[in-house]
Amino acid sequence: MITSDDDAPLMSHKVFSRRVFPLLDAGEKVFFILIDNFRLDQWRTIKPLLADFFTFDEKLYTSILPTATQYARNAIFSGLMPRNIEKMFPQLWVDEDSEEGKNINESPLIATQFERYRRQCRFSYNKINDKASGEKLIRDFAQLERNDLNVVVFNFIDMLSHARTESKMIRELAASNAAYRSLTESWFRHSSALDFFKTVAAKGYKIVLTTDHGTIRVDNPIKVVGDRNTNTNLRYKLGKNLNYNPRQVYEIKQPERFGLTAPNVSTTYIFATNRDIFAYPNNYNHYVQYYTDTFQHGGISLEEMLIPLITMSAK
Repeated sequence: MITSDDDAPLMSHKVFSRRVFPLLDAGEKVFFILIDNFRLDQWRTIKPLLADFFTFDEKLYTSILPTATQYARNAIFSGLMPRNIEKMFPQLWVDEDSEEGKNINESPLIATQFERYRRQCRFSYNKINDKASGEKLIRDFAQLERNDLNVVVFNFIDMLSHARTESKMIRELAASNAAYRSLTESWFRHSSALDFFKTVAAKGYKIVLTTDHGTIRVDNPIKVVGDRNTNTNLRYKLGKNLNYNPRQVYEIKQPERFGLTAPNVSTTYIFATNRDIFAYPNNYNHYVQYYTDTFQHGGISLEEMLIPLITMSAK
């Protein structure tokens, strides 16, 4: 029986308070590095490349549902479940049907967490989408050293998973989980990300390395019917008119109890498990052909939910 918050599994919205704040309280300069779509097996692939520079305190934590950026990463940076983000900071929450990017308010969300805990912290936020921006971050490292906390998001693995879906060549290069890990290792070995880690190590600063969710290779389409407002993610759906086989999904009919937003009174969430994906009957064959053996996230699996949380100390 869970008797206190400290006994509960560590989840997305507690990562900062349980892992970052204690380091700041100890007077450490902290680099919080988040690699999107970064699975435990991928961490173990790149770990040897960092072993000469750091010692590791390796933990796992559990991503909230849905295992998608809009929910899990915003929970990390705000320190709140999605329902509370929407209630407390509606201007920072982006609804599923919005055309805006779902992770455009990450720096303001970090600021709200420090304000809520009444903590004074000078921090920076940088998102790295390519080698050039990573190299610029290294050139500007002296500016980062002025801060107590530097948050850096590396998006390469997320882009790789999407490219693998859309590109036949990338599918060939990452045809299996082992090949996917190999491609991750090759990227990291030759990336500005590795150079950035080495720079932090040379200065003796702490790194908290993690992700917002993992990803899973899917191969089993399940039929679901929704209206035109239903979201497009292949591993979870929410809406008021979903039609599905309840034996094939994990369903949540009272989202507020789980800390999730509810655009309508009758909003239901359903989540794919195992290696399933949701497909619409009217284009079922397209889904089968296009998405089978691609990497997806948003649902329930160990690969998506049980993810690395590594505190790294320079040698």
